[in-house]
Amino acid sequence: MGPVARSDFRAPDGDMIEAAERFLAAHPDLDTVEVILPDTNGVLRGKWLPGSALTKIFEDGVAFPFSLFGLDVWGREVEETGLHIETGDKDGLCWPVAETLQLVPWAERETAQVLLSMFDREGAPFMIDPRHVLAGLCGRLRDFGVTATCAFELEFYLFEEAVDGKQPRPVFSTQRGPARQNMYALSDLEALMPLVDEIRRGADEQNIAADAAVSEAAPGQFELNLHHRRDPLTAADDAVLLRRLVTGVARKHGMKASFMAKPFVEWPGNGMHVHVSLEGAHGNIFADPEEGEERLGHAIAGLLETMQESQLLYISTFNGFRRMQPGSYAPTSITWGHDNRSVALRVPPGGPNSRRIEHRIAGADANPYLVLTGVLAGMLEGLEKKKDPPRAIAGNAYETRARRLTPWMDEAIDAFEKSKRMKRAVGKEMHKTLTAIKREELTAFGREISTLERETYL
Repeated sequence: MGPVARSDFRAPDGDMIEAAERFLAAHPDLDTVEVILPDTNGVLRGKWLPGSALTKIFEDGVAFPFSLFGLDVWGREVEETGLHIETGDKDGLCWPVAETLQLVPWAERETAQVLLSMFDREGAPFMIDPRHVLAGLCGRLRDFGVTATCAFELEFYLFEEAVDGKQPRPVFSTQRGPARQNMYALSDLEALMPLVDEIRRGADEQNIAADAAVSEAAPGQFELNLHHRRDPLTAADDAVLLRRLVTGVARKHGMKASFMAKPFVEWPGNGMHVHVSLEGAHGNIFADPEEGEERLGHAIAGLLETMQESQLLYISTFNGFRRMQPGSYAPTSITWGHDNRSVALRVPPGGPNSRRIEHRIAGADANPYLVLTGVLAGMLEGLEKKKDPPRAIAGNAYETRARRLTPWMDEAIDAFEKSKRMKRAVGKEMHKTLTAIKREELTAFGREISTLERETYL
């Protein structure tokens, strides 16, 4: 076994408590502490505590009910998870992820925030906390003799403030003339310079490893890239906290930021791309002059083989499956290629030491911890089985006859539920819980009668 993952940590030691005390001493006017617990859907749950409680949070932890991980996307209890009143709705004990203790730069009052992870009262990780699920997969990688280096790219839309109860419109959208894409336009970034600059400064202040910002392929759509992290947990933390940062700064500037996977039929959806390489005793195993190319192929083969059964980890919302259509700038086939943005798995150009896989399936609203769990599980599967991948796609993958990713949520749920590999990847507790939550959400959407139905049949 390698070193213990950060998420296996049971309670802060003296050094961490002293760090909290130093933080409080450095910020004597601290008004509020936000404790944040990402749930199964990646929705941030938590509470606000007085600034003076910071040290107590690190000394005693924070109690939250286990049932927070059995909520649907609307925050409603899903009885089929077995986490609610039938268990007495007991509390677990959440400990802070100390590295995420930072000021909230967009808050009006002096405020700090810190991520939490859930443990039971005996100190064992609660294995329906997605952070612990990812930590468990990282442990399997270490047993195999490798660690992962990861980075996320996140797309989002910026909307103007809604007026008179109308639906908000993306910034730079027009009601007349052809659709305005203006991809990679510096003018769009310059027009929003105060907001973009505050996001960049806020990321620096919060130790979120943000990199490039670009204007994307639709009016008001942008992408932010994160630096590679040698710890998958830190990489996923970055993605969670970057979404919160962008949303908070946009609200301060009178706008709404949305990571909804497919807000518009006619414009591209929002993706969450993940770049992953694997490190062995001598560095990037894909860069090895003798076996690197072969190992890269094995990892790709494993990802392709498990892609249908793991799709629910990447596309986890009802809306997200609307992205799985040709022309949506999202991959729809189970394919790979070199420097090809139409495939599901892209090997970016570059030298051997930077060789990695770009996983392009996930929606921007997915849970980053579960996305990485699925990606790493697929790569490990391929390395263990040593299978070779099919031939790389050199042209337009939308026109191939390769197997397709399903655009239907029910099929993705069925494939995930039946998969023994996914049960092993996420653990039986998360496997049961996520399946139950997603079936309940799908049922809820099925009960709704759409505007189109009324316009057609009423």
